[in-house]
Amino acid sequence: MSSSFITIHPENPQERLIRQVVEILRNQGVIVYPTDSGYALGCMLDNKSGMERICRIRAVDKNHNFTLVCSDISNLSQYASFDNQQFKLLKRYTPGPYTFILRASKEVPRRVMNEKRRTIGIRVPDNRICECLISELGEPIMSTSLILPDHEEFLHDPYEINDLLGHAVDAIVDGGYLQEKPTTVVDLMADGYEVTRVGEGDPTPFLK
Repeated sequence: MSSSFITIHPENPQERLIRQVVEILRNQGVIVYPTDSGYALGCMLDNKSGMERICRIRAVDKNHNFTLVCSDISNLSQYASFDNQQFKLLKRYTPGPYTFILRASKEVPRRVMNEKRRTIGIRVPDNRICECLISELGEPIMSTSLILPDHEEFLHDPYEINDLLGHAVDAIVDGGYLQEKPTTVVDLMADGYEVTRVGEGDPTPFLK
């Protein structure tokens, strides 16, 4: 299998190419695509075989924590539950380089959520290509950061990604060379909130 290498303008994404990538997702495909924190692996939420392929690429087990990448916060209530205070935080700090851990709704398959806590990671990247893909798809992309088991760092170069993964995914969306900027992970289900990883997003508002 050889993947499609699709170069999309990072500021003015071509609608035709966005639709092409979304069609691949709808046909049970796995893609590599850009976010505001580097490249990610993604597939549709109901794509069980796609999830298994991503786990094999990352060399992680079925308990790996996936993230639902959304275009905005308007439809988050379909996939996660939150109170008014949590919603205000989401509204204030999205889009941006944060991943928020929330209680998963019944719309989220059990295989995707944290089995013990019934939680799911949610994020809204500040990336135009990502926003257009999810808006066209009409639902979040189930995602995980692109870091390979024999690499210590995230992959930044789409051409290197193509060399390494062109045989393993259905499409690589070239959004340019991206710097490594992992998200700050904030567990909104913890007592008083808990920053479980410090990344690009300022953790100060969530520290006790």
